Amino acid sequence: MLRVLYLVHDLSDPAVRRRVLMLTAGGATVTLAGFRRGENRLAEIEGVTPLEFGATADARFAQRLLAVAGAASRLPRLLAGLARPDVILARNLEMLALANRASRHFGGVPIAYECLDVHRLLLNTGLAGKALRAAERHFGRDARLLVTSSPAFVEHYFKPLSGIRAPVHLLENQVLELDGSEPAMQTRTRPDGAPWRIGWFGAIRCRKSLDLLAAFTRHMEGRVEVILRGRPVRSEFDDFDGLIAREPYLRFEGPYRNPEDLSVIYADVDFAWAVDFFEEGQNSLWLLPNRLYEGCRHGALPIVLDGTETARLAMQHGVGIKLADARLETLADRFTAFDEAAYQAFHAHLVATGPRPWILDRADCAAFVQRLATLRQPATPHPAPSLIASKVASEVNCHDR
Repeated sequence: MLRVLYLVHDLSDPAVRRRVLMLTAGGATVTLAGFRRGENRLAEIEGVTPLEFGATADARFAQRLLAVAGAASRLPRLLAGLARPDVILARNLEMLALANRASRHFGGVPIAYECLDVHRLLLNTGLAGKALRAAERHFGRDARLLVTSSPAFVEHYFKPLSGIRAPVHLLENQVLELDGSEPAMQTRTRPDGAPWRIGWFGAIRCRKSLDLLAAFTRHMEGRVEVILRGRPVRSEFDDFDGLIAREPYLRFEGPYRNPEDLSVIYADVDFAWAVDFFEEGQNSLWLLPNRLYEGCRHGALPIVLDGTETARLAMQHGVGIKLADARLETLADRFTAFDEAAYQAFHAHLVATGPRPWILDRADCAAFVQRLATLRQPATPHPAPSLIASKVASEVNCHDR
């Protein structure tokens, strides 16, 4: 059984819970360790007690650097008594730095670097960006695998800019389905005269999306409603609760468990908001967010923005509503011309695609764990990152913040 030490930047992130569930389902034993960034009891994992290094905060980069430095100095004591892992999986750059120290503590353990977002500072052309890329190159020099979630990250960042030279394992943000009990998608029926409902679920961090959806729903005068669920990144909003309270057609309905609650919350909406402007022109263009896969798996048509990797994947499968641009007029015109017959036609095609493109099952989990297990063998030099597969299931060679 593969022993994995999973180092994470935010123990309260639901995506961390999902990754631990995936590793465990694939046959690994997982020791979870890292920082906590706020409380989120729904991200707790039954049977897993994480090793906490301290607390960090969103949008406080200097504080996080100091916290990582402090944890690095205490790491031998923090890890004392832990069994030697077979692999260290480090989520994000700050944990990659700690992974190197942890590897030395255990006498040399192979490291896999998990990077599912490319932070804007890594793309900065000034001294700050150069320093961060140099740090990534330094701490990632011995990484044996790069785990990322979108081929566009490889194309636009890891190949041309990053100093990481490990082989790439593409692990998209599909829905985790472990017991095979999820129902097949069915054609939906909607009550006559009911407003269209758009679900924006997950990490709520994009102020531009919130402003656009607020203006759009007011413009539509009740014909469209927006339901928000998940974790608001409150540092990105002046007053998130006040903003929601002032909007007549927006509702925030709190956090949820992923993947347990997905079928219920997506059954409550007609569309999934899969547009992101958080790092417009960079990460937002390249990411493949959780909500794209979740919505498609559970019958909510994704709304995507032309020119993004999200739109490319949605259009590859012929699903979703593509916006030409992010103007209020474009969104309003699209929905003004939209009727029940058009919706049913789009939805029937989504149902016909089936669940396979949108899910990870136990076989996919086992394939990922097996890929990590190969790191225990002597490394073979690789001159540059190479995209191994577009789906974990085909891997033998395989986003809320």
